[in-house]
Amino acid sequence: MTGAGFKRALSPFDATMVVVGGIIGAGIFINPYIVAERLPSAGWVLAAWAVGGAIALAGSLAYAELGSLFPRAGGQYVYLREAYHPVVGFLYGWALMLLIECGAIAAVAITFAQYALRLAGRSDAGALPLAVAAIVVVSAINYLGVKPGSRVLNVLVVLKVAALVVLIGAGFLLAPAGPEAAGAGTAAVEGAASASAARPAGASGPLLVLFGAALIPILFSYGGWQNANYVAEEIADARRNLPRSLLAGTLLVVVVYVLVNVVYLRALGLEGLAATRTPASDAAARFLGPAGDRFVAAAIAISTFGFLDLAVLAPTRVYYAMAADGLFFRGVARLHPRYRTPSLAIGLQAVWSIALMLTGTYAALIDTVVFADWIFFGLTVGSVLVFRRRIPLASREPGGFRAPFHPVLPVLFALVSAGVVASVVLSNPVRSAVGAALLLAGIPAFLYWRRRAPSPAEEENGRGERE
Repeated sequence: MTGAGFKRALSPFDATMVVVGGIIGAGIFINPYIVAERLPSAGWVLAAWAVGGAIALAGSLAYAELGSLFPRAGGQYVYLREAYHPVVGFLYGWALMLLIECGAIAAVAITFAQYALRLAGRSDAGALPLAVAAIVVVSAINYLGVKPGSRVLNVLVVLKVAALVVLIGAGFLLAPAGPEAAGAGTAAVEGAASASAARPAGASGPLLVLFGAALIPILFSYGGWQNANYVAEEIADARRNLPRSLLAGTLLVVVVYVLVNVVYLRALGLEGLAATRTPASDAAARFLGPAGDRFVAAAIAISTFGFLDLAVLAPTRVYYAMAADGLFFRGVARLHPRYRTPSLAIGLQAVWSIALMLTGTYAALIDTVVFADWIFFGLTVGSVLVFRRRIPLASREPGGFRAPFHPVLPVLFALVSAGVVASVVLSNPVRSAVGAALLLAGIPAFLYWRRRAPSPAEEENGRGERE
């Protein structure tokens, strides 16, 4: 029936906020200390964040081409299904539900609750019920339509970017560098080659190995650009606006992240950054005094709540696309008759996220998320190579986006993805084995749903009704 599908309600600004909101979560406020622990100088720390940003940009370039080629709801699921085999797309959606997105929601909800309670001057004892309530609230908002969810997201993204800009401005304008920061400031200008600060405790071994280990938390902090591809079918003129939003949003985050790390190093120095578990709070306290800690607590609470809102708005479209192909519960493919949202998908994701939150710690959840996520990042970017052969550029619609530096960028990105997965396996083999077992459990689930899938004629009729 005409008009029964998704509403193209998202503007280019909305789509850009989806990109920025998907990337900026709690990572930039917390993870920089891990990077400082693993690298021998301030220059190498900044180089690692710059390299991580370049990897994220390479990924967003590939996703921009894929989104321009397939501007459909489901994003990665669609690309993997079309490039390789339906089972690969299904396993991505399966992993997204069981491991990747719901694990990230669970971990970030806990972080939101802890910092919200800290801001309110309360103990962490109420963190779990508050985290559950946050998941329920953002799910309810997005149940009511893509536009309400997007409006909430836009406000939260603007606020968290503003908070980071304030931190950057304070770092450069309001206070002198900390006792160890003079060398760090020089390193920021002169680069990694000239930096020679002493290696902190724990940062021993070949530099290449250390650099690779440092990239794991960095790439986790940069992940999230793919969220805009999930909602491609809800973006106005997605073929043009999705690539622009991907590149603008990712580039903005790279600039902000590198500058924030310059500020951390100015305030704390390399040794100080490596020694703290709260780098943003410590840096803000140096620049803003006692109010700095509350400022950062508010910024993290806002940032993580914004991530939760986006995690409901975008990935639920993957479960919808799977169900529309007959590879998931059929009810998940039905949009709400009034709000035009995948209401059942939103409910299922909320329930499973809460269940995961009750069974895992933050660190364990993050290891599981990174392990599964980067397997599919590598496969998705690699699909650009497949589609360049299968759908030559000359045969595509005019005006579509073409990722530059082909095939060098997709090959390098795939290699980086393999390295990230290997690093996670080596650092947490037990959690990786659990993740691999859950992923492989998707194969019999795929075979079960495929046997129950409608015939091609029935599927074509159903697709026509949805359109």
